[in-house]
Amino acid sequence: MLHYSIHRHNSSKQWVTFVHGAGGSSSIWFKQLRIFKSHFNILLLDLRGHGRSKPSLKDSLKTDYTFDVITQDIVEVLDYCKIKSSHFVGISLGTILIRNLAEKHPKRVESMIMGGAVMKMNVRSRFLMRMGVIFKSVVPYMMLYKLFAFVIMPRKNHKASRNLFVREAKKLYQKEFIKWFKLTSEIKPLLRLFRQKDIHIPSLYIMGEQDHLFLPSIEKLVQHHQMAQLIVVRKCGHVVNVEQPQEFNLKSINFIKGLSN
Repeated sequence: MLHYSIHRHNSSKQWVTFVHGAGGSSSIWFKQLRIFKSHFNILLLDLRGHGRSKPSLKDSLKTDYTFDVITQDIVEVLDYCKIKSSHFVGISLGTILIRNLAEKHPKRVESMIMGGAVMKMNVRSRFLMRMGVIFKSVVPYMMLYKLFAFVIMPRKNHKASRNLFVREAKKLYQKEFIKWFKLTSEIKPLLRLFRQKDIHIPSLYIMGEQDHLFLPSIEKLVQHHQMAQLIVVRKCGHVVNVEQPQEFNLKSINFIKGLSN
């Protein structure tokens, strides 16, 4: 089972589950934890191969990393902790997993808060992925990861986010990185489905105005999904929860609180 930690609230019955991105860990939510746990019960997860979710010998021999398999990892923790439903907060690739979970188990997802959401790969990001596929077994994965981090988060004010994700990615093994990278082969049809299908679950997209790779597709998506809202954070890049934590926290908590009013 994935490594997880729980922070229980004295009176709230609502759960918020945080799902990090590829190469990260639950530690990237350090700017959210204190304020969120003062309002809700919190579940923090380390996705397989990340943080403290080290793969077992049996798992390390498996090659069946798919979005469905990794989504099921999350459901397994929810079941074990007897959490029937939860609000979900994700960043980057974590938003794909949350949206997939909502597709497979809609009754488990009360709402989705998607920071730096990935819902379409533009020409530049697809080129990056192709280069990664070509060189993933030749070039040390940290070189690839640093390149991806710089392309996604290129500005000076994105430096803290880049450094955080590179620091977390160093804890991954090369084989683990390659397994996660192979997920890109199934990402395009999955994202097309997510864009075309309105899930009818309250969704808040929080995007940085400088998130040049992913913001344009989200602006189009919210025009067609009835229960989706978009907040664009000024002077901010891809990792909104790290770069602008106060606004991210305030908007997210108000969104969740508003659903119960």
